Amino acid sequence: MTDEYQIEIPPSFYDLHTDARHRLTVPMALVRERYEVCEDLASHMVEHCQGVQREIGVAEDEVLVRCHRGLLSPESGVSPAEAGWVVTRLAELLGWDAIELPATPSGDGAPPTL
Repeated sequence: MTDEYQIEIPPSFYDLHTDARHRLTVPMALVRERYEVCEDLASHMVEHCQGVQREIGVAEDEVLVRCHRGLLSPESGVSPAEAGWVVTRLAELLGWDAIELPATPSGDGAPPTL
């Protein structure tokens, strides 16, 4: 049986799901699933964030702070660590400077239970 997964997952995302010894804490299939969810979420937020920044005049860093705050709610479907990753990825996609995010307590990289 070969592993023919074609999408390259960045090391920064793997870091959310590894322990101090760099071993995955969840099955690889779940890492792939969570990555696709988070990458899609960041991509879908781009246009909205551009609109908020341009039309309402909210500063780029404040737009990202607001997005992060929203993603920290349980209803977002992402863990706190994933929320931070999504906002960092969102900043990359927008070409904006990344913001300093509050540290998440250890163990918060686990995917939310749905």
